[in-house]
Amino acid sequence: MKPDSSGTAAAAAERDRIDRAHLKDPGDVSHVMHRYERPPAFEGLLQRFWIPVWSVPPGQEAPQRVLQYPVSLVVITPDYARFYGVVSGLSTTTLTGTGWAVGVMCEPAAGHLIARAPMAAYTDRFVDVAEVLGDAAGPLVERVRTAMAADPSAPDAHRAAMEAYGEALRPFLPVDPEGRLVNRLVTFVESRSDVTRVAQVCREFDLSERALQRLVHRRLGLTPKWLIQRRRLQEAAELLRTGSASPAEVAAALGYADQPHFIRDFGRVTSMTPGEFAALHGN
Repeated sequence: MKPDSSGTAAAAAERDRIDRAHLKDPGDVSHVMHRYERPPAFEGLLQRFWIPVWSVPPGQEAPQRVLQYPVSLVVITPDYARFYGVVSGLSTTTLTGTGWAVGVMCEPAAGHLIARAPMAAYTDRFVDVAEVLGDAAGPLVERVRTAMAADPSAPDAHRAAMEAYGEALRPFLPVDPEGRLVNRLVTFVESRSDVTRVAQVCREFDLSERALQRLVHRRLGLTPKWLIQRRRLQEAAELLRTGSASPAEVAAALGYADQPHFIRDFGRVTSMTPGEFAALHGN
């Protein structure tokens, strides 16, 4: 499992895609984020591993805000082990003291396979990992915590923790045909800025709107409209952060009918106006 820090254009593009979802305060130096590619054998099931190691001064907090992708997460720390559904709004985790986490970001198909239930039951909530992994949860959590105990920044610790995840999640392979369809569908929406209407997704995958809604609700716990809006807001955050466009220009570039509509969507999720966000996060 290799860090995704190579100098290739593909790796740089992937880092850009990841970073546009993270609304990190430019002055936040609370943690170091280690990211690793998933092994080829887990294609279709897992996207990547991420291991933050943090140290926050006493009495201070470091909120981490993310416009989450439409995927489930499994996260293990010294204090908890959880399976997360998608957070439909803004996901916020507040770091305090010193600590670490080892997380795996799944592919869209994986949540339903791991939970063995429609993902709508997990939207905006998490459960203990034992609720979805059963008897496999205990050994996984113990191995990850043992690996990370001595030095949570060590590459060997990361490798051992990721190998433990691999053994626990390998039984969910291969990904089923419906899951592969969901993966392709999400990739289509996330990679196409010109997709602004659900009807475009229906045409691309030859699905009725009702069939598409049922599929996305069952496998992701969301709606097709949400998928499109989330990608647009992530793109908006990136444009505002780089200062490459004004709020009015961002609204037009992302296909909004008018600027007030864009401001309402952006503010509803981030609790900031586009102008406030640009002032705080702009380069």
